[in-house]
Amino acid sequence: MTATAAIRTPFKPNWWARLGWLLLVVYCFYALSELQITWERFVIGLGTGAKFLSELFPPGMKRLGLLLDNLIETVEIAVISSAFGILLSLPLGFLAARNLMPGWLTWPSRAIIALSRSFHPVIFAILFVKAVGFGPLAGILTLVFASIGFVGKLFAEAIEEISLKPVEAMKAAGAPFMSVITYGVLPQVFNRFIGFSTYQFDSNLRNSTMIGVVGAGGIGGTLFAAFQRFDYDFLCTILLSIIGLIMIGEYLAVKIKAVFND
Repeated sequence: MTATAAIRTPFKPNWWARLGWLLLVVYCFYALSELQITWERFVIGLGTGAKFLSELFPPGMKRLGLLLDNLIETVEIAVISSAFGILLSLPLGFLAARNLMPGWLTWPSRAIIALSRSFHPVIFAILFVKAVGFGPLAGILTLVFASIGFVGKLFAEAIEEISLKPVEAMKAAGAPFMSVITYGVLPQVFNRFIGFSTYQFDSNLRNSTMIGVVGAGGIGGTLFAAFQRFDYDFLCTILLSIIGLIMIGEYLAVKIKAVFND
């Protein structure tokens, strides 16, 4: 080992980077003081949180019928919105792929995807509740838009990362456009599409439990009402049910991916 190799360090000293980290730390402390976040307030919050958690247990077994109806509605919203969201995202993803489509097609497609991703689902839910009224329809429309914004972007990026050699070979052989897509593009991205779709279903399942807070259907409305009534034992039952629902969704997502990957 030479003397040069012995003193070589994996990370070269960078004084500008160190100054940047120092400024970041200083700004974090400044922002904490501006937001009036203090250590005493944090400690008091821990005590209040522990008292709240103790009031949640044991979970209440009343109104189980209402809970079951809301869970079924939540699952229905997640399944319908995922199906339509993914179906709409697939053509948009292809149209937004810059390595396959001309610019006059990719830019409008990317604008639609960006618009669908611009707001949090709760904001979309408020807009759709205002447009179509309270209930599951507003929730479904909300999550369809959310799915297009997220899955459409991932679909487009996955297509842009493919190898163009099989595509160019099929074009040179005179294959029609749909054959190029079916046999040259889809085999390269199919497994990733399945992964994105199952993740979006899992995400929609979680979001469908939340958008009900603003009246867009699902169990969120019942959850919010339990909070307002200080009905903490029923609230605990709802929270445990949501955790169980998400775990079932995770299990199903793994099984679906295993079916297509085998």
